[in-house]
Amino acid sequence: MSETFDEATTLKRRTFVAASTAAATMGAGLPLLTSDRLPTSALAPADRLSTVRLTVNGEQRTAKVDNRTSLLDLLREHLDLPGTKKGCDQGACGACTVLVDDRRVNACLILAVMAQDAHVTTIEGLARGGVGDGGEQLHPLQQAFIDHDGLQCGYCTPGQILSGVACIAEGHTGSRAEIREWMSGNLCRCGAYTNIVSAIEQTAKEA
Repeated sequence: MSETFDEATTLKRRTFVAASTAAATMGAGLPLLTSDRLPTSALAPADRLSTVRLTVNGEQRTAKVDNRTSLLDLLREHLDLPGTKKGCDQGACGACTVLVDDRRVNACLILAVMAQDAHVTTIEGLARGGVGDGGEQLHPLQQAFIDHDGLQCGYCTPGQILSGVACIAEGHTGSRAEIREWMSGNLCRCGAYTNIVSAIEQTAKEA
C-alpha cells in the first residue's frame, strides 16, 4: 500500500511539474499584454468608455478611453507622448509630473476624464520654436539643467523640470531650502538634488 501511495504521489508531482513547465514555455513566447496595449473595445463595454478632449502642448487632442485610464496612460499610450515617465504609479516619486492648467499634478493620480477641456503641458511642449523656425529653443530651466548637470540617468528629469517650472511660477524660490521643500515630491534616485536646486535657483533669478 505504501508503494502504491508513493507511486501515485510521484505521478501527481510529475504531472504538476510538466504542466507548469509547459505553461511557462508557452508564456515565454508571447508578448506581454497589458490593458494599455489592448484595443479600447477590449478594455470595457461601451458604457464605460469616454471621449476625452483636451489641449496638450497647445494642440487640441481627442481620445476614446476606458473611464479608468489615468492621465499618464492617456499621454503615453494614446497620444504618443512618452516624455512623461511612469515611475511608482502611486504618486510618490513625481516622475509623471505635468502641468494641468498651469498647476503641477502627478499624472498617474488623475483620471483622463478629469482633464476634460484642460490645458496640459508635458516635457515635449516646453521647448519653443521648431524646425521651420530655425530649430527649437530650450526652455530656460531645460538649459539650466544642462548647465548645472542636473540630470544623470535622466529618468526623473521630465518630472523634475515640469515641477521646477511650477515651483518658479508659484514663487517658492526664496532660498535653496525653500526650493528643496517645494521640490520634495520629486525623487532623484541618482542623487542630483544639489544640482537640480542650482538649476532652479539660476532660472528663477533670470526670470
